[in-house]
Amino acid sequence: MTHPLWSSAELRTATAGTLPVELAISGIAIDSRAVQPGDLFIALRDVRDGHDFVPAALAAGAACCMVDRPVAGAPLLTVADTLAGLTALGAAGRARSQARFAAITGSVGKTTTKDMLRTALAACGTTHAAVASYNNHWGVPLTLARQPGDAAFAVIEIGMNHRGEIAPLARLARPDVAVITNVGTAHLGHLGSREEIAREKADIFQGLEPGGVGIYPADSDFAPLLRAAAGPRAQGFGEAPSDSQLLHYAGTAEAGEATIRLHGETLHVALGAPGRHLAVNACAALAAAVALGAPPARAAAALAGFGAAAGRGARRAIALPGGEALLLDDSYNASSASIRAALAVLAAQPACRRIAVLGDMRELGDHGPALHAELAADVAAATDLTFCCGPLMGHLFAALPADRQGAQAADSTSLAPLVSAALRPGDAVLVKGSLGSRMAVIIQALTEPLS
Repeated sequence: MTHPLWSSAELRTATAGTLPVELAISGIAIDSRAVQPGDLFIALRDVRDGHDFVPAALAAGAACCMVDRPVAGAPLLTVADTLAGLTALGAAGRARSQARFAAITGSVGKTTTKDMLRTALAACGTTHAAVASYNNHWGVPLTLARQPGDAAFAVIEIGMNHRGEIAPLARLARPDVAVITNVGTAHLGHLGSREEIAREKADIFQGLEPGGVGIYPADSDFAPLLRAAAGPRAQGFGEAPSDSQLLHYAGTAEAGEATIRLHGETLHVALGAPGRHLAVNACAALAAAVALGAPPARAAAALAGFGAAAGRGARRAIALPGGEALLLDDSYNASSASIRAALAVLAAQPACRRIAVLGDMRELGDHGPALHAELAADVAAATDLTFCCGPLMGHLFAALPADRQGAQAADSTSLAPLVSAALRPGDAVLVKGSLGSRMAVIIQALTEPLS
């Protein structure tokens, strides 16, 4: 029988809340639609007030609901504030765990690197990691609160939109190893400069446990700043000479092979997805895995099982009259660096035509128009045809040669039928944009015939 995640006594102690009954919970949910029997449902306030869904959560089998105002139903764990209660539960989950913890942040690649590290560590012991991109003020404590008692390793993803958000989350996670994947232009509109982005990313090292290892991108133009912030056990990774250095990469349309020198040991790494950027991510993941105690060769061999996830470069066939096209689903998010990396993967595909479908990159402030237009040369070199949606991608579309222009639309809903109509058997199509650009609408339109 699986040991309960939290008992009534532990819930009361962790949250300073009141719970009039004795029970045990097996999981934690913040969405009533995701509740499983035995879960604790936490009624957070976001776009909608979670308290309105307490009856639905209980009906779905929730063992208990955390609330901070009177609602109908029972049993209820009543706290002063549900977000503070979740944060306290996360801190308690971290405090009682005997696992070795890693925390990862970066402008791009943090979720991919998290998934790589989870894959490498899982070959060496039970590993708990953040679900999807649960990396914000509720996602980090939720991941910590879900930490199982038998896990040997934990991987926490930490994100930010504004200055001052990473440090408190890093202190909550208290990692033994902290990783910065890179410093790009994501959230430039909120932070104002790449240097401020670098300083915010470097704040992850403020949460390091005594003797912890800080891993930073040696290729970054902010490497000296990041290395200094990482502390006495700083380790670099990347293509520049470093502790975990990419010596060689060779890729096909579907996979890649890398040679990495890690602390003087040469490792040959097979990757189940293509892209030089993934090989660099692997350098970071392997450095972190070994710093957490994983044997280097075993961690490296495990990465052969890593594949790109949906929304992050996953490949799938699109059924068309007379044949198939290839879809590269990189629709979850976008930045200048990640678009260039995705274009390199698209360019490597053996296709009749290579097509890019691009939505706005968000949170760039006044830098937005120029950063979009600057992508024109890379897009033109990698594609035969490009479709754009959103006002910012309009600047890119206008900068493209006429023979590379497919169509432009105000939003993804308007663009989707234009893309669908243009596809032919043998095409390879990349779909990418910031989450707010809703590029999943285009993915759905292209793949509906398969369902």
